Amino acid sequence: MATMAFNHEEIVARALKPALLELDGISRETMEAHYKLYEGYVNKRNEIMAKLAEVDLAAANQAYSEVRALKVELSFALGGIKNHEIYFEHLGGGGGDPGGAIGKLIARDFGSAGAWRADLKATGMAGRGWAWTAYDWDEGRLFNYVGDAQNTYPIWNATPLVALDVYEHAYFIDYQTDRGSYIDAFFDNLDWDAVNDWVQQYRIG
Repeated sequence: MATMAFNHEEIVARALKPALLELDGISRETMEAHYKLYEGYVNKRNEIMAKLAEVDLAAANQAYSEVRALKVELSFALGGIKNHEIYFEHLGGGGGDPGGAIGKLIARDFGSAGAWRADLKATGMAGRGWAWTAYDWDEGRLFNYVGDAQNTYPIWNATPLVALDVYEHAYFIDYQTDRGSYIDAFFDNLDWDAVNDWVQQYRIG
């Protein structure tokens, strides 16, 4: 039986910033429950990677095989990790209109911060799981992308800078079915310094 040869060291969940337990319009109860889901994705990633290290490669098949099942579900677990790490990291700020490099990019590519906000809110209302503002390196511009599940992103060669979680777990405790009010609260808590740090780190623009 040929098995996969790769580094499958376990990873650990990033700590939740204390500021995320004191958000305006998103409760501590919601954030604590949300963080537990993220921890679950980390644990599931570790479990799947361990199983992949022992999987029978010769049995791979597109209709059904352990390789296929594990790889598909790994993409969901990894999406859950990466999306939430962006989400948690860029909350805890004062919201408002973006300044700095991200503010200039948004003004250039959407016309104004208000137009960007309206478009991302509509994208979040239209999505079943996520909406992202990402920089497309091929087109050289920002765009708001819709996602129906953890693993429906990426758009290849595009870097996400804002990750809006619109799964019900992100807002149901606080807003029940009023997703729009939750999205407004999300905007009010964005930390634009974190986003600007990513723009600088990735050398966008």
